[in-house]
Amino acid sequence: MSRAPLRVVLAGAGHAHLHVLRRARTLRAAGVEPLLVAPPVFHYSGLATAVLSGALAPDRARLDVAAYAAGCGVPHIPGEVTGVDLGARRLRLSDGRELGYEAVSFNVGSVTPVPEDPGAGDIAGEGGTWPVKPLDRLAALRRRVEDLVREGGASPALVVAGGGPTGFEVAAALAGLCERRGVRPDIRLLRRSQPDWAPPAALARLTSALQERGIVMVDGEAVGRSDGACRLADGRALPCDLLVLATGLKAPPDVSGLGLPVSAEGRLLVGPTLQSTGDPAVFAAGDCAVIAGAPRPAAGVFGVRAAPVLAGNLAALGSGRRMQGYAPQARWLSILDLGDGTGLALRGRAWSLGRGALALKRRLDLGFMARLKATSGEVLQD
Repeated sequence: MSRAPLRVVLAGAGHAHLHVLRRARTLRAAGVEPLLVAPPVFHYSGLATAVLSGALAPDRARLDVAAYAAGCGVPHIPGEVTGVDLGARRLRLSDGRELGYEAVSFNVGSVTPVPEDPGAGDIAGEGGTWPVKPLDRLAALRRRVEDLVREGGASPALVVAGGGPTGFEVAAALAGLCERRGVRPDIRLLRRSQPDWAPPAALARLTSALQERGIVMVDGEAVGRSDGACRLADGRALPCDLLVLATGLKAPPDVSGLGLPVSAEGRLLVGPTLQSTGDPAVFAAGDCAVIAGAPRPAAGVFGVRAAPVLAGNLAALGSGRRMQGYAPQARWLSILDLGDGTGLALRGRAWSLGRGALALKRRLDLGFMARLKATSGEVLQD
């Protein structure tokens, strides 16, 4: 007598789960039935700043999740997992429904933390404060900046809070957007400390290039925004029509509140097999998780590299095979899109700034999206 297939719920359509969905036939052959619970649209982080800068149309960075799941032969429930009963193995969904599972995997990305007093109650995206994540905000931010340029004939006063690679890349993208609209950027990049995420020579070259384009480096910490000014922790105020928050990433609140072990950033703690250290029936990969004892930044490359291990281990639930471990790499390639046709490529201590770096990034990112859209049946326009 054959055993009923094990239901594995895939919560979120991040990089790792998009790969797992393409392995649906292998999962079913192993006795595992996947089910996807995810928002209807996937926003690809690799092209997000290209959309913000006006270099690419928003559709280039978006994927129809329902169509993709259908192309993989996997049922899709639009929405999010908002809670879990670990004992009963039941999930609570954003529409109020409950769903049973034998195993659940989380690949739901990350969000930008927001100050308790952002000012003016404008975090919803209609006012002056804009977290860079969730990524769907960036297309709306682009429209808002374009509207202000049309209304005033000049760049609005923009403040980007965050001295990490995301802050630099977002500031560069906003500069590119202003340049494409024929105005000189009026941008301040707010840093809490001197950046050290790239070799000193690379940072010096990048900083100089951005300053030449109208981006002013300011040391300080934003604590709020109101009345056209960004308030700093030391009492200063900067002119600010729009405050963009690129102040790091943390796991979404629904993940950090599941009752499972988490890191200081609220990311689920997992072992090398990508199973929660608190419950072997819970898996996680990507920005929302971190391997205990192997800290790493929230970067899409780790979700991509973990994906085959995750798919194999979910299949092992049904087949009884031994699970494999995933060891995050010590060095990885990252390329910042600088919004002006150039990019900054980084791998360990090696770096390159120029048009070649951006050309490589576009080839990798557009190729990735083309493969996804081929599965979903969407047409990627040139």
